[in-house]
Order: sequence, then C-alpha cells, then structure tokens
Amino acid sequence: METEILLFILALAAGLVDAIAGGGGLITLPALLWAGLGPLEALATNKAQGVFGTAAASANFLRRGLIDLRSAALAFGCAFAGSASGVLFIRHIGGDLPPWLIPALLIAFSLYFLLSPRVSDLDARQRLSQGAFAFLVALPIGFYDGFFGPGTGSFLAMGYVALLGYNLSRATAHTKLLNFASNLAALLFFLPSGHVLWRYGLLMAAGQFLGAWLGSHLVLRHGARLVRPVLVAASLAISFKLLLDSSGAMAGIGF
Repeated sequence: METEILLFILALAAGLVDAIAGGGGLITLPALLWAGLGPLEALATNKAQGVFGTAAASANFLRRGLIDLRSAALAFGCAFAGSASGVLFIRHIGGDLPPWLIPALLIAFSLYFLLSPRVSDLDARQRLSQGAFAFLVALPIGFYDGFFGPGTGSFLAMGYVALLGYNLSRATAHTKLLNFASNLAALLFFLPSGHVLWRYGLLMAAGQFLGAWLGSHLVLRHGARLVRPVLVAASLAISFKLLLDSSGAMAGIGF
C-alpha cells in the first residue's frame, strides 16, 4: 500500500512537472523501476499512465486555442510512427540492457537539463518548415520516446522554440500533443506483449491526469524555474539508488 500511495503521488507530481516543463518521465520511470518492475514492464507501464497525463494537458491546451491541429498533423503522425518503431526495437532486444544503463542515462539527462539553457530563455526565429520539423525532429524523438522516453517533452519543447520559433506557451502546448501521440503509439504496441502492469498503471494514470490538468493551467502564469531543480534532484537521487542496487546485485553474483 505504501508503494502504491507513493507511485500515485509521484505520478501527480510528474504530470504537473511534465505539463509545465517536460521531463515527467524522469520521475515516473525510475519510480517504477524502484518499485521492482523489470525494464520492459517499467517502460510499458510508464506509457500506460503517461497517455492520460498528456491527453489531459493536450485537451486543455486545445480548448484554450494554443494548438494548431492542421500544422501539427504531420508531426503528430511522425511522432506516432517513430514511437511505434522504438517499441518494436526495444521488444526485439527483449529489454536485455545492462543494469547500470538506465540509471546512467537518467543521470546524464538530468545533468543536461540542469546545465542547459531554460526553454523560456530561448529567443529564436523559425529555421525549419513544418514538414522538415516533423521528419527531422518529431520522428527521431518519437523513436526515442518509444525506446526509452524520459526527457521527450523537454526535447520537443526546445525544438519547437529553437527551430520553429514558437513562444513557450505554444511550444509547450504542441509538445503535449506530440507526446500524447508517442505515448499512445507506445501503449498500443506494448499491449500485445502483456508488459503493462495495470495495477500500477491505472493508479498512476489518475495521478497523471490530475497533475497534468493542474500543470496545464499554470503554464501561462509560471515557468519551470522552481520545477526544474526539484525534477533534477529527485531524478538524481533515484538514479543513484538504482546504481547502488545494480552494483550490489552484480557484486552478489561475482562481478
């Protein structure tokens, strides 16, 4: 029961963070791994709960007129296709990853978010057409989201601001739409494999939905200045714990 309560709270926080700054997967994925799920089960369950958060945020942004569905349609399709390909790839290799790889990647991305310029500080002109953005940005980031995932929202938001010249609010809104596409594709392609643990997935989905609804309402009034340090600190703490666990397991079997 304590684990389930903690997962609900972390999912709520992740939904809030993800709607504002992106990177909610940096909270939920390591939390699922910490709860004892294997790599494939954690990735699949993370997508199941993430669909609800990105759907809630996208619906709210769409209602407020921040999403242009016509211009985003091709990028939506590319993010969906890329994510489906990423899931097929990770299923093909069977999630047979070194135990230190996921926490190491999480630490690397956390340091990147800590040291990189904030998205709200970027002031860029449009450098790519919508079509080029869809194939050169949405497609590969969608693949990454299906294969791994944490940080997808932040990468997409940076792409929208730096390459299409969107302001922070429009970038965040369109990012949630593409993130919904990649999460939905990943969930649909994980379902036949039976890797989704619905006991945790539905519980965290409720937290994600509530957190994303709240976060999407705060986007126009607050930035990521307070959220980002908390996100990085939590991710680093959980990742170091995972590294310690994996090193202990390797020591126990003679490595």
